[in-house]
Amino acid sequence: MVHTVTGAVRGRREEGLTVFRGIPFAEPPVGEARFAAPRPARAWDGIREAYAFGPPPPQDLGAAGPAGGANAAVGDDWLTVNVWTPAPDPAAHRPVMVWIYGGAYKLGHAGSPGYDARRIAEDGDLVVVTFNYRLGMEGFARIEGAPANRGLLDQVAALEWVRENIAAFGGDPGQVTVFGESAGAGSVASLLAMTSAAGLFRRAIAQSVPGTFFSDELARDVAAALAAEIGLRPTVADLAAVDPARLVEAGQALAPKMPGYVDRWGQAAPTVTPYSPVVDGDVLPVMPWQALASGASRDVDLIVGHNRDENRLFTVMAGKLGRITDERASAALGLYAPGGEAVYRAAYPAASANDLYERVQTDWLFAMPSLHLAEAHLAGGGRSHVYELTWPAPGDGGALGACHALDVPLLFGTFQADLGALVFGGAEPSPEALALSSRFRASWTAFARTGDPGWPAYDTERRLVQVLDAEPVVAPYPGEASRRLWEGYEFAPLPLVGAGE
Repeated sequence: MVHTVTGAVRGRREEGLTVFRGIPFAEPPVGEARFAAPRPARAWDGIREAYAFGPPPPQDLGAAGPAGGANAAVGDDWLTVNVWTPAPDPAAHRPVMVWIYGGAYKLGHAGSPGYDARRIAEDGDLVVVTFNYRLGMEGFARIEGAPANRGLLDQVAALEWVRENIAAFGGDPGQVTVFGESAGAGSVASLLAMTSAAGLFRRAIAQSVPGTFFSDELARDVAAALAAEIGLRPTVADLAAVDPARLVEAGQALAPKMPGYVDRWGQAAPTVTPYSPVVDGDVLPVMPWQALASGASRDVDLIVGHNRDENRLFTVMAGKLGRITDERASAALGLYAPGGEAVYRAAYPAASANDLYERVQTDWLFAMPSLHLAEAHLAGGGRSHVYELTWPAPGDGGALGACHALDVPLLFGTFQADLGALVFGGAEPSPEALALSSRFRASWTAFARTGDPGWPAYDTERRLVQVLDAEPVVAPYPGEASRRLWEGYEFAPLPLVGAGE
């Protein structure tokens, strides 16, 4: 049993750890709290059993079907935390790692089997926290009468809960590392730029940072299209009484239509993701790259990196691998390549249409945003460690390469769950995979403990990074050709590019 500021909770001993699940860190964001900033959880009497994960927030269907599967809790208490600790001893002062899940800002939940944090807590002898935050229209649509970036505000509230409570679970509130992947890494980057998150963590790990952040104008236009799918306006007055499931359906209805909005929404349209953090000037004052280059969070140590073949996952899942025409590659290059199509073709003269299509989208969406975040932090006086994962996933006959999300099952050691089942093809992990998985956890937990993951900090002279493969090596950044093409490029909020109809 542990006493939190809102009441006592009882966890369970599981395989040498004590695990607490489903502890509220904020009130359910429904009723009068719908679309509002998170409100502190109310205190309770007696002892609350913290045995089960809280219900997933409303969200799109994922690759594995409904969030949480058949065993998911139901209800509207979406904003809960989970804690894995070697021992809930207030005198222990162990480092704390706080995980932020990805999922295109429209799906994901902390109770996913792929985010079972047991191995990280066990291998690193530290405390791991995971939590839910609002997604989709609930968390990220730009709704009139509501604060922007409610999902990010939920994350700040969860980190405040950690600061106030984690010592009772054996953690050190002064030694907190946030880590996340994909939309979770975009969230980490956002937190680094948010004044409301200042001082809540000491270190940060951003795995595959997406460069997609919406301008306020674009976010409002997308929100209008979302609400129009159910015949309403994007206002609290119109949406507050609408069943959350209908808002999920609105997003699912709009997403496949988004490529048709390219003349209006530009680069955001082909992503088929109508949600991103909004640079609203308040909750998120400026782009993370701009904030870090100006010295924001210079005292926060940073690991940032990406996978070599990020876009391959989406190509395979869409059934397009090997079917990309030169015309389709040219369209992607024309939309995303800085300097236009010709510069990419010159830099990669032997690349196939499929390779060019994937390379420019990998670079635009994940690789260059990640590298530039490290360089911005360096320019602002901070310290960054950079990695690139080049080890190919064994799933789908090896066609996936070092694809997006491969790092997640490697880090958590959850090879058979969720995306792990896809990228590992349901097979038992090889000794090589197990060794790389152990390497991930050893580096991440060492960084959380000391600020040193075991390889040199990045600089703009040697550009040394940790290349994670069957035989990990420290080497100059492998994507030098792309780095040069994007040198000097500034990641800006995605604009509303046309009035449309």
